[in-house]
Amino acid sequence: MTDLLPTADVVDVKTATGTVTLREFIAGSLGSSPIWIKALFAVRIVVAKALRLDTAWVPPQPRLRPETVSFTPGDPAAFFEVVRGEEDHYLLLKVTDNHLIGYLAYITDDASPDRNFKVVTLVHYLRPVGRFYYTAISPFHHLVIHNMIRSGLRANR
Repeated sequence: MTDLLPTADVVDVKTATGTVTLREFIAGSLGSSPIWIKALFAVRIVVAKALRLDTAWVPPQPRLRPETVSFTPGDPAAFFEVVRGEEDHYLLLKVTDNHLIGYLAYITDDASPDRNFKVVTLVHYLRPVGRFYYTAISPFHHLVIHNMIRSGLRANR
């Protein structure tokens, strides 16, 4: 990710420790969709349409399972695309719109039995509305990422 950091407009890092594998953590975190997150995405649709974003709708995705998490560049992972990854070490995902490019990275030390996880969000603004959009969603982004982390740590229960 060092190639992305110098040009990132936003860098956010969250950490966690758990006994799940990287695949379990990713599948659990990307598969979490409680009702309050669905409500946030419903509001996002209205905002995205008003701002004329390309991704006003979030396409429905099949629920990820640990065995279906791909590390192959170009493959889908929820509404992200795999950029690159290395089994048991990291996975870098990307979503692109006309206002920003967002990256989500999952990184682990692969220690046993407890693994340290980092969930990194990188944002590159493509136009001024990208900064406005991210500033507006930032408080919710933190809540969503914390929920994703909790869900990822519960993945094997």
